[in-house]
Amino acid sequence: MVEVSYHCPYCGAVTSVDREGYLDDECVTREPLDGWTYADTTGDFESADGIEFVCLGDGGSEGAGSTDTAAAEGGDGRPDPGPVGDGGANDPDPTKDGCGRTFYLSFRRYEDGSPVEHRTPDIDRPRFDFRP
Repeated sequence: MVEVSYHCPYCGAVTSVDREGYLDDECVTREPLDGWTYADTTGDFESADGIEFVCLGDGGSEGAGSTDTAAAEGGDGRPDPGPVGDGGANDPDPTKDGCGRTFYLSFRRYEDGSPVEHRTPDIDRPRFDFRP
């Protein structure tokens, strides 16, 4: 067993799970993938297609950035974000408590020796329309 860490796509809190190293991660999403089955973190996820996480985080309030605007760095009135970012989908924060929302880790699936293509739920669909 190895401890593997993931960050919440909503708030950036980092959480971890002990699992076998041979399981091949496909993606982490806010919504479950169509056709995938999920187990909770204490269940038998080796026989499932992924893991359903509830964002609890591994951190605490100790070491998190200050929210005291008087203590804001630079005196610009914004809170000090601390040594890592504010958290979020692209900015994991290992000191952050979780937000309580559910997110999904999907393992790579194979049928007849080929990877199964998954359809990303509409909520997580990437946008490429960069026009204003």
